[in-house]
Amino acid sequence: MAKKQFQAESKRLLEMMINSIYTQREIFLRELISNSSDAIDKIYYKALTDDSLTFNKEDYFIRITADKENRTLTLTDTGIGMTQEELENNLGVIAKSGSLAFKKENEAKDGHNIIGQFGVGFYSAFMVADTVTVISRALGSDTAFKWESEGADGYSIEAAEKDAIGTDIILKIKANTEDDSYDEFLEEYRLRTIVKKYSDFIRYPIKMDVTRSKPKEGAENEYEEVKEEQTVNSMVPIWRKNKSELTDEDYENFYQEKRYGFDKPLKHIHISADGAVVYNAILFIPENTPFDYYTKEYEKGLELYSNGVLIMNKCGDLLPDYFSFVKGMVDSEDLSLNISRELLQHDRQLSLIAKNIKNKIKGALQTLLKDEREKYETFYQAFGRGLKFGVYNNYGADKDTLQDLLLFHSSKEKKLVSLDEYVSGMPEDQKYIYYASGESIERIEKLPQTELVADKGYEILYFTDDIDEFAIKMLMSYKDKEFRSVSGGDLGIDLDEETKEAENADNENKGLFESMKDILGGKVKSVKASKRLKSHPVCLSAEGDLSIEMEKTLRAMPNGGDVQADKVLEINVNHDVFHSLKNAAETDKEKLALYTNLLFNQALLIEGLPVGDPVEFTNDICKIMV
Repeated sequence: MAKKQFQAESKRLLEMMINSIYTQREIFLRELISNSSDAIDKIYYKALTDDSLTFNKEDYFIRITADKENRTLTLTDTGIGMTQEELENNLGVIAKSGSLAFKKENEAKDGHNIIGQFGVGFYSAFMVADTVTVISRALGSDTAFKWESEGADGYSIEAAEKDAIGTDIILKIKANTEDDSYDEFLEEYRLRTIVKKYSDFIRYPIKMDVTRSKPKEGAENEYEEVKEEQTVNSMVPIWRKNKSELTDEDYENFYQEKRYGFDKPLKHIHISADGAVVYNAILFIPENTPFDYYTKEYEKGLELYSNGVLIMNKCGDLLPDYFSFVKGMVDSEDLSLNISRELLQHDRQLSLIAKNIKNKIKGALQTLLKDEREKYETFYQAFGRGLKFGVYNNYGADKDTLQDLLLFHSSKEKKLVSLDEYVSGMPEDQKYIYYASGESIERIEKLPQTELVADKGYEILYFTDDIDEFAIKMLMSYKDKEFRSVSGGDLGIDLDEETKEAENADNENKGLFESMKDILGGKVKSVKASKRLKSHPVCLSAEGDLSIEMEKTLRAMPNGGDVQADKVLEINVNHDVFHSLKNAAETDKEKLALYTNLLFNQALLIEGLPVGDPVEFTNDICKIMV
């Protein structure tokens, strides 16, 4: 029969598709298997309205046969088949989908869902094949037809022989080149791997001859390799089973099988949504942090299936960044896919699924926090930093979602507490939520700035993560309680008599403090009498939005520059050191400068900041020793 030409538009589309639409050659097998599944589904649909047809699922299958010697790969299905006209219309016009037309005709009927709706998946076969041959016999027909093409040049259709209803797709696999090896698509192990990856949950058996070892008859301890037909796909995905049928072990096995991690998941979330958008999902909260989690190389996302066929390995749009630790999958019939099925259109359905998943994850974490505190703290040690970054990121847009999931070490409880637990335990006279920042719990506990707040009996949250204070600055308040740093300019605490004395001392010693500020030469914004110190002689506090800990974090960054907090040197006027300062101011200006520099450097060291000149500092210490 004479070769027919593809339409000009179809020819250009075929060339473009083979070279650019599909990102991986192995996708061709997924597409052909999906088409075969559709062909069997069509018989099922017909059986719903045709009493002469009986649909027995056990009679239907897809078979893959590799012939290395002749370099052919054959897919056989027992589906509805195609007539000569259907071969012409469905395969002769690229992007004319028989599956899509069939779905529109039968969309009111109950039954299976048609996977292939775009009419180009079939042509992905040309990425790996020089020649594609289709031999098909339609349901109700005694005649078979053969469609054959070598690509964009065109195709031919002629009568053929075929014993049973269904379709054979025969690919003449390309020869290897210097850059590409096509032998892999004739290898048993590789074919099985592709099926498991993309088509494991196709609802019909996918059969192959599989090599296995078995004991050799009549020979002890000897084995021989034999070929036997096996079904290589699972068919029934776990997410379509009733939750009541599944155990924790089933979910853990699925987690391991999908290689989501080498740990055990702390919690699983099984979603079966049937509302504005229909989808199933199984999500996991891992126990351990992936080795690359806090690097640029880490790729977030959930596996995305359409009717049991894997579309994307990592669909990042389904997870917000702060929940990027979640592993799992989503399967939906409602997603709008592009022609290659590899990319999603950004549509309302995807947004609805993502929003619902976000709420489900938050709910699961809150349940874990409430009912399984130890597990939640394990999770938080691994992923809490990401939650705090989520509060800070996007100008605090997600703070309401995340604030109830945060934990911080408590000065009173000596353990992690939530913000809700902190506020619930506040005394009636406490107006603010107090926190202290430092490199470790041990160092924070020794900070002089905590004295006044601790003496009042108020709980202090310890911030040891460099993101903590940035997140809290974005949060600003929790349940109408504002956050206050113990090192901030205003603690908002009613002054007692002792503290009022310090306030009066500011006025009485204004000249001394101005002299000390001049000696420090712009290193501090001011020097003043401290209202917060009880037993310690000196400390640094900060005015404005930038704290000393934030300064340290920003200056450690590559583009941090010379950012500085507005530091205030606070002196305890009830400490013996202050009397030495006053005496020096009256009798020895050089000694006043010596004491001032020493106190400032001591305050820097307490904060974990470097002294400006270590040699000068050690010399100053020596001066007071002789």
